[in-house]
Amino acid sequence: MRSLSAAELLTIWEQGSGQPNRHRALLLLAAACPQTSWQQLAQLSLGQRDAQLLSLREQIMGSEIVSVATCPHCGDRLELTLMTDDIRLSAADLPLAVAVAGYQVQFRLPNSEDLAAIADQPDLAIATQHLFQRCLLSVKQLSQPIEAAELPAAVITAILTQMEQADPQADIRLALDCPTCQHQWQVAFDVVTFFWAELNALAQRLLQEVHLLASAYGWHEADILALSPQRRQIYLEMIYG
Repeated sequence: MRSLSAAELLTIWEQGSGQPNRHRALLLLAAACPQTSWQQLAQLSLGQRDAQLLSLREQIMGSEIVSVATCPHCGDRLELTLMTDDIRLSAADLPLAVAVAGYQVQFRLPNSEDLAAIADQPDLAIATQHLFQRCLLSVKQLSQPIEAAELPAAVITAILTQMEQADPQADIRLALDCPTCQHQWQVAFDVVTFFWAELNALAQRLLQEVHLLASAYGWHEADILALSPQRRQIYLEMIYG
């Protein structure tokens, strides 16, 4: 995986405008991993994808993560400071199969292609069911093939538990404690959403810098973006006096 230049980040930001997060994630990884095909990236499990995005984010933005959460009990705002290693989780080395009460199921982990396949389904329950069924490779009872709809709740729970343990990076949960009212709760941390919000802020800043330097010196955008951040900042300081 390679880091991305300012010009490349602006291009990705422009291409990803108005696109769903699953597409934005693949745009970033496709640029950072040119040796890997789009299809190969789309077939990474969601946890594998997010782990790579976290590494890319670390290269571009650094290892510190600063965010804000709102307490659902009192409404107070909490500033969160994390390191990327705090949310980098190791997957358990588990077989993607379960055998419970005479049922034998082989499955795979959800990926970006699965998210795309259910994107147009407005009913969350139906979408979740379709996502689950797409990941089932073999479903048997007493060694005889059966339909996925025939699986009892206990077997489904066992499969979901195994999926979670095998791909923990796909669902990051932060335990928060409000210092004002002592309320405790958990909040999901979505690497794609957070990284893209940072990229959006970076793109706006880069475009502002290009505007100022082009107006002052008559330079082209490509030449300005080719400058290091330190040199751009020095020129900007000279403009402001």
